Amino acid sequence: MLDLRRLRALRELADHGTIAAAADALHLTASAVSQQITALEREVGAPMVERHGRTVRLTPAAEVVLGHADAVFAQLEQLRADLDSQSGGAFTEVRVAAFPTGISGLVVPAARALRAYPGLSLRVEEHEAPGAFRALAAGNVDLAISMECDDAPQASDPRFTRVDLRRDVLDAALPIDHPLADAPDLALRALAAEAWIAPPEGWSCDQVVQAGCRASGFAPDVRHRSSDWSAVLAMVGAGLGVSLVPRLAQIAPPPDVAIRPIAGEPPCRHLFVACARGAEGRPALRAVIEALREVRQSQGAELTLEAV
Repeated sequence: MLDLRRLRALRELADHGTIAAAADALHLTASAVSQQITALEREVGAPMVERHGRTVRLTPAAEVVLGHADAVFAQLEQLRADLDSQSGGAFTEVRVAAFPTGISGLVVPAARALRAYPGLSLRVEEHEAPGAFRALAAGNVDLAISMECDDAPQASDPRFTRVDLRRDVLDAALPIDHPLADAPDLALRALAAEAWIAPPEGWSCDQVVQAGCRASGFAPDVRHRSSDWSAVLAMVGAGLGVSLVPRLAQIAPPPDVAIRPIAGEPPCRHLFVACARGAEGRPALRAVIEALREVRQSQGAELTLEAV
């Protein structure tokens, strides 16, 4: 019989790559994690890791164990969901991780709808990927709202269940006196020579901006960066550059900023909500996921520029 704590240690080691990082995720000492892995090796009868510089690599035997471990974790989540349902499905607190505009544009409208469920409450934390998924994998949150990006898990990841929410299109933000501010059919390529304002380098939305510009044949000359979309729009209005701004962030554009849709297939954020695989059957999580999907339906598959 394999010890679940040792399987958890192996999973965190696979996710983080070092004993020290796995220890931080598990709130243990590095020595304790090493002991867990050593004990697992004795139970399995095969080495689990091999050193590779400062990191460790999983052995083929460890990959086999990990595949079964993920299935076991999902089964345990399903057991909890079934017990919650069998006991009458009493609602409880649901911990949600989301990026800022996901909080304002999705979680807040869903929270209003969830007032109809007595006993259900939300605890919301701001997280970007990959932090949201680390928190989800560690059991520190129940749901993670994110967008497709390099740091997000693939739909095939055995640890998580994902539910697609919506597309969040990015529009061009230009100073109101820009020559293209009234362009009815703005090609992204037309902004190739401009100074740009973008999210922090490497952030999920920055990846979307960079990918959109690459698809149009150029790399943006980024002069300024901010994680605050209101600050981005203020800089655009001040004439410091142009930007691509998601529609969820266009709550109240300043009067000195022109928002123009991009011609053709515009860059967009593909948003989804994820939970631990098997946990989607918990009544409280099911209610929150359904509320998030209803927000999507009320807004449409994607916001129209006129609706912002």
